[in-house]
Amino acid sequence: MDVNTSMAALQVTGAQVAQPGAAAPAAPNSAIKEFEAMFLTQMVDEMLKQVEIGDFSGGQGEETWRFFLAEAFSREIVDQGGAGLSASLERALSAYSQTREME
Repeated sequence: MDVNTSMAALQVTGAQVAQPGAAAPAAPNSAIKEFEAMFLTQMVDEMLKQVEIGDFSGGQGEETWRFFLAEAFSREIVDQGGAGLSASLERALSAYSQTREME
């Protein structure tokens, strides 16, 4: 199957539908989780700066990779239910959308 046939098949089946300006249905929840993960990454990174590593004494390698460790911890926290920030944000966005609908 060549490229033109593939594109024609997609157009006929409707598998590829572009709607400019339309948000994905899960976009608000995804954005909330991303925000919580970013916030937690910053918090965990600050906490890890205060931890004594031990005999290896950290150095440049520790400083370089500490952020990635903090990000991994944060993603795991969010995947396991988060720290409560996402629930508060969901309520706030829901209240905001309800007031926008009333206008």
